[in-house]
Amino acid sequence: MTSPVRALWDAPAASPAPPRRVWRDWALVGAIPVLAIVEAALRPDLPWRWLWAVVLAGLAVTLLWRRRRPFTMLAVAFSAGTIVSLATGGDPQAFTTAYFLILLYSVFRWGSGRAMIFGGALVALGMVLTFVSRAPTPTDLVGGVAVAVTTATLGVALRWRSASRVRELERARLLEREQLARDLHDTVAHHVSAIAIQAQAGATVAATDPDATADVLRTIEGEASRTLREMRAMVGVLRATDPADLAPTPALRDLRTLERTDAPPVSVTVGGDIAAVPAPVAAAVFRLAQEAVTNARRHARSATRVDVEVVVDGEGVRLRVHDDGEAAASTPPGFGIRGMRERAALFGGTCEAGPDPEGGWTVTAALPRKGWTA
Repeated sequence: MTSPVRALWDAPAASPAPPRRVWRDWALVGAIPVLAIVEAALRPDLPWRWLWAVVLAGLAVTLLWRRRRPFTMLAVAFSAGTIVSLATGGDPQAFTTAYFLILLYSVFRWGSGRAMIFGGALVALGMVLTFVSRAPTPTDLVGGVAVAVTTATLGVALRWRSASRVRELERARLLEREQLARDLHDTVAHHVSAIAIQAQAGATVAATDPDATADVLRTIEGEASRTLREMRAMVGVLRATDPADLAPTPALRDLRTLERTDAPPVSVTVGGDIAAVPAPVAAAVFRLAQEAVTNARRHARSATRVDVEVVVDGEGVRLRVHDDGEAAASTPPGFGIRGMRERAALFGGTCEAGPDPEGGWTVTAALPRKGWTA
């Protein structure tokens, strides 16, 4: 087989799986027998009209399995219709037979690749046998082929649209998972790093300064409580169904909460019109600064201070986090730096981290205004 035909032959059934039955199926099964009988009563010119009314009414039940067994139902209906046509010597010419197109549509909408190939071949064979029994006019020939092709095309188009929508939803889920992973990393890593630093300090002074040890334990308790609060807030956001229940996102004014007096101390400076920064951008800047401070306190050896500078101007928001410690050159890039770059890129910005020519380590980020409204 050639590649396109092989791909179609191996194609699975449509995804997501169709519903087993819906109310429309029952409505059609109830309405078609009535329509077949009414048509037979109102059109005495139709050959074998009552036979066709019974056949069409009986075949209407195939619509109940048209999604789960599309090719089987199409084969049953078209085979029975073709046999009756050949036995009676001609096309029924009944309008009610139009519901066979629903079965054809179902094969191309829900069936596997093999079902589509066999279904198309079956319909083509049935049309050929019907036309052989009586000489068709060009209008009948062109019209029959056009209707069948249009029905099949409609099924394929809606199948492709549904698959495309599923892919879009999956991409949205992946983006949400990446966002959640960044938020969890930035939130938990910041506080847990502070807890680890305080625990190391407590172990150092435990034997010589009980009062300092008590202060360290109180600091650890505070960091742990803040971690629990932020985790609960994030879980609450994920579980909330009412927008009013959502916890507020960090703002630029919340950058002051990053300031610390224990070694290495953290100093925060914010300038410009912070009120003009949209909430999502402000939250992104806060998380970038939080992760940069966490990395500085965790990895910068011999650091005596960490400076956080945020400036809002006509071009956007610029962030700079600098420590004067000795960077651990052997530390490989982790999820934190990658998450910072991804977070900045979401708003059309950039984020860079590396050794500073004047000493220490510097993280810079720029979120341009054009990215706020993109």
